[in-house]
Amino acid sequence: MFLTPPSTTSSELSASPKPRCRRPRPVGVCGSVPTIQWLVVCVWVVAAAQLRAEDFLDEMESALTFSAFDDELRVHVSGLLDLEGYKFDQPAPGLLYTESDALLNPRLTLFVDSQIGPQVYAFAQVRLDRGFDPGDEGGEMRLDEYATRFTPWEDGRLNLQIGKFGTAVGQWVARHLSWENPFVTAPLPYEHRTMIYDSEAPVSPHEFLDQIGEAEYDYSPLIWGASYTTGASVSGQLGELTYVAEVKNVAPAARTAAWDATAVGFDHPTFSGRLGYRPNEMWNMGISFSDGPYFHPDAEPTLPSGSGIGDFHQTIIGQDISFAWHHLQLWAECYQGRFEVPNVGNADTIAYFVEGKYKFGPQLYGALRWNQQLFDDVPDGEGGREDWGHDLWRADAAVGYRLTAHTQVKLQYSHSHEACDGRGASNLLAAQVTVRF
Repeated sequence: MFLTPPSTTSSELSASPKPRCRRPRPVGVCGSVPTIQWLVVCVWVVAAAQLRAEDFLDEMESALTFSAFDDELRVHVSGLLDLEGYKFDQPAPGLLYTESDALLNPRLTLFVDSQIGPQVYAFAQVRLDRGFDPGDEGGEMRLDEYATRFTPWEDGRLNLQIGKFGTAVGQWVARHLSWENPFVTAPLPYEHRTMIYDSEAPVSPHEFLDQIGEAEYDYSPLIWGASYTTGASVSGQLGELTYVAEVKNVAPAARTAAWDATAVGFDHPTFSGRLGYRPNEMWNMGISFSDGPYFHPDAEPTLPSGSGIGDFHQTIIGQDISFAWHHLQLWAECYQGRFEVPNVGNADTIAYFVEGKYKFGPQLYGALRWNQQLFDDVPDGEGGREDWGHDLWRADAAVGYRLTAHTQVKLQYSHSHEACDGRGASNLLAAQVTVRF
């Protein structure tokens, strides 16, 4: 681990200068009651309309499966139609980008899965929405994932994959889509923007620390969502052990604009992997690792003389575990991260979440999630040291109802607090309706 124990960090925090804060935010239940009611009513109206289309969705699922060449080629098209509504205290939390206190985000996601014989599998994911991280911009269409996988043996001991696909780090990416995620939002390590900026190096510790409290776009989380970066991987299962090793064009903290190979090539690759142990169907645990340069090529002119992009790395060490028993599911992930910051030094952080989901019946579930992120200190340029971010925690609660095999609705409430002189509390209310076809 890079950080000192949390107890030591807390004691040092009390002796350090008061942290600078984001602009004041109102504390309490965000938004007025009519606004909240409007959001809930919209979700249920859309969901009720989908009930009438259930037979059509069943027929569509069958119609979108194709085969040829005596079933040697099989293609299946599927999709998710999401309507999300957010109401929150400013500034917008996580990876939401708006100066308003509310946001409505429709999203259409299409998946194409192809099997060519027993050994070749290809897939792609296309999205139409208001941006990978939703904001006030108009609609756009993107090819978020595309890859081809070759499996030479039927027992799955070896898989070779090339393309653009989610990171191997952790377990959450495997269940991040709206149908599998019990919540509307991502866990804190995957969406909380730190003070790391990948397009320009700070000229001094003072400039780096002066960013604290800002919430600008392109400031990086520890892991940027599902991190659909481009590269190749080797994976497989050997008895109770699973493994994956990959080489990608950018680090897990890289912003979405850098994920395509046409945006950032492979001059400075990142190496990541996960080693898992699954003794039975109940337990799944693993350790993850990632290391590689995190600066965008645009930052090259701002780096110290005699250095290059390859000299400043992001390193992650992670642990994850999940458990399932009857109606109960539990997940936990913890990451120790380090950014090598020019003219500053090593900026270390630790982030984790613990999540639980309980099914009260075949349709209704409830979920709770506790998230926390702690920041170590860095030199302040004046002989002292200062935390490079605000320690924070966030509690998420969600309830979901699966109306049919194709339709579900969710409601989520989140309360977060930053160590920010008592003014760091904020609230978020989110609702989502999902139609799967």
